[in-house]
Amino acid sequence: MQLIDGKTIAAQIKREIAEEVQQIIARGGKRPHLAAILVGHDGGSETYVASKVKTCEEVGFKSSLIRYESDVTEEELLKKVLELNNDADVDGFIVQLPLPKHISEQKIIETIDYRKDVDGFHPINAGRMSIGLPCFVSATPAGILELLKRYNIETSGKHCVVLGRSNIVGKPMASLMMQKNYPGDCTVTVCHSRTKNIKEICLQADIIIAALGSPEFLTADMVREGVVVVDVGTTRVPSSETRSGFKLKGDVKFDEVASKCSYITPVPGGVGPMTIISLMRNTLLAGKKTIY
Repeated sequence: MQLIDGKTIAAQIKREIAEEVQQIIARGGKRPHLAAILVGHDGGSETYVASKVKTCEEVGFKSSLIRYESDVTEEELLKKVLELNNDADVDGFIVQLPLPKHISEQKIIETIDYRKDVDGFHPINAGRMSIGLPCFVSATPAGILELLKRYNIETSGKHCVVLGRSNIVGKPMASLMMQKNYPGDCTVTVCHSRTKNIKEICLQADIIIAALGSPEFLTADMVREGVVVVDVGTTRVPSSETRSGFKLKGDVKFDEVASKCSYITPVPGGVGPMTIISLMRNTLLAGKKTIY
């Protein structure tokens, strides 16, 4: 069993991005600029955005954080999105999800200029990705592809089972794994909460990507020997073992599944660090205007 170390790979990519930014600046180019809009004070979102801002500094990007209280109107938020669309200095920006109930997330996403949509959520980016055209791929699936690539994990002709059908991970992941590409060229099965025979399907898998948001869902009796397991789950569960009073749990029961795997990602330290670094990569691409 080999552990897929997302922390180490993310640090490696961070160095690569920082070097490229230095070269751009040395040639008299523009420093890439990422802006983030944060609404309210959701704990997870606060942590995630703070981490993005810190990583921007580390790779040499300019970053802006725009904050609103949770009672901000949809109209006001849309106005700010349009303002960022038209700001030539901003190369890419994100609106941190989830948003308060009175704001339509879809409306906000669709208003973002798809050429600045470094989260890869805009329908144009999602559509281009599904037919294999250059686009911004959403950060978590992009990070998973990078892990598979850097560990030289064979994917061609393999049976890949994706657990989960969210627009952010499950659907794009399934689409990417079936494309004529490396990593890709898989036969893909998508399972979700309504799938009847999940265990039987998982037992046929060469690669399992678990993105259900259901702690320790995947157990040892659901996987065969030599499987590659990528755990996208990060659920906070109460714990008396930690100072914070909670622990991050993945969708995989790691202690019992790991021994059967050829490769497996841990939680934390697997897919998580790759998500932020993939966003940085998208921002670099946006800054270079290489996608559109």
